[in-house]
Amino acid sequence: MERAARVLRKAQQSRSILDDSQAIEAVWPTAVGRSIARHVSRLRLVRSTLVVDVEDVIWQRQLRSLDTQILERIRLLLPDVAITGLEFRIGLPRREPQRAPTAFASGNTGEDEADRIQDPVLKKVYQISRRKASA
Repeated sequence: MERAARVLRKAQQSRSILDDSQAIEAVWPTAVGRSIARHVSRLRLVRSTLVVDVEDVIWQRQLRSLDTQILERIRLLLPDVAITGLEFRIGLPRREPQRAPTAFASGNTGEDEADRIQDPVLKKVYQISRRKASA
């Protein structure tokens, strides 16, 4: 993508092939960097505002604080595209971590595994260690 940004900057005929939103998508990774570009799901140009869909509220806040710098970089890479502002929206929400179902939680067996231990002290030690491991 960095090559695409360089080509777009130097060649005017390539700008005649692409519209403004496609040109912005081509230079976006160069303007913001690859690590930030990975957290953006969609870009679209609405009138003169670039609407950017981000992963979550944290990325929205971080990019909002960098909007003037991002705007300057895009204007540097694409001087003929008129963008007056940036708007960061939360796109597809990130999936939250989930706990894997266990045999105890599923309720497949009616008895507890610890019930098979004969010694009461070892049984209690096993139950305590199992509780610590599942916490």
